[in-house]
Amino acid sequence: MPPPPLRRVAIVAYPNCQVLDVSGPWQVFASANQMANRLLYDLSLVARAAGMIKTNGGLTLCADQDWQGLEAQGAPDTLLVAGGSGVFNQCRQRFHVDGLRRMAPHVRRLGAICSGAFLLAEAGLLNGRKATTHWRHCTDLAQHYPDIEVLPDALYVEDRGCFTSAGVTAGIDLALSLVEADHGTELASRVARELVMFLHRPGGQSQFSEALLHQQRAGPRLRPLIEELHATPGKDHDIHSMAERLAITPRHLSRLFRRQLDTSPGEYLTQLRLEAARSDLLGGEPSLERLASRWRLGGAEQLRRLFQRHYGVSPSVYRARFAASPPNTDSGAL
Repeated sequence: MPPPPLRRVAIVAYPNCQVLDVSGPWQVFASANQMANRLLYDLSLVARAAGMIKTNGGLTLCADQDWQGLEAQGAPDTLLVAGGSGVFNQCRQRFHVDGLRRMAPHVRRLGAICSGAFLLAEAGLLNGRKATTHWRHCTDLAQHYPDIEVLPDALYVEDRGCFTSAGVTAGIDLALSLVEADHGTELASRVARELVMFLHRPGGQSQFSEALLHQQRAGPRLRPLIEELHATPGKDHDIHSMAERLAITPRHLSRLFRRQLDTSPGEYLTQLRLEAARSDLLGGEPSLERLASRWRLGGAEQLRRLFQRHYGVSPSVYRARFAASPPNTDSGAL
């Protein structure tokens, strides 16, 4: 059996890029080399000029190639663009935008980590495609580039050879998926174990978004209850039992929730339960009746309405977009 081909992977960096957007994917490919005990990926860091690049965290990287050197070697197999606070300045300067336009027709895989998607978008390379970026920037990406279908909850997205990922660590998930596509699940699983990470991380990026940082915003009076609700969303909580947990009245509990979290106890609990149902849906549970019963969300029809209200799509559409595998057939399914 012939050895697997050597694949060149180039990562584009620039001043004030995010260091993990570079080092995370880089380490996945480097670990694949180590686990396979052979050179599967030839890695290079590309910048406007070879030499030192200061990242937005203050750490300095050393680029070994500029665009001219990269193009002289011929197109790499995979070209990834790092994200970071400096990306918007790079969009205005156009240097990397022009380089990406020249190179894109010749690479097998073109991708961006986090806000690096804005450079691909500015180059017109995501037009007519699905894409994602860091949850904080999804709305801006959709508004500034209306020809892109932005998927705000995806950890990473592939559309006809273009790959985009959510923020920072999702770039590691993306790189691992590329290793799996190139060399199979066994090697990718070994890399995941080596890096102490999921082969396929459960859930989407909404679990990290602003709307679900309530637990951190809760003051010391509410925090014990918030922690209990997060740990046991399927328990038979009601406003009286929640108030009793803190030795206060239901009315005072409602005031605390409204003042500190800008919601009601019931709405907060429903959101937690919906998140749990969403995770189970992506994990392979096809029955809305079972999900609604398990997480105390009424019946299947009520769960459909909640999905539409909170995520903007039906459960079936949501699962088709974000699940790693198609659902099993079952009565009472989506």
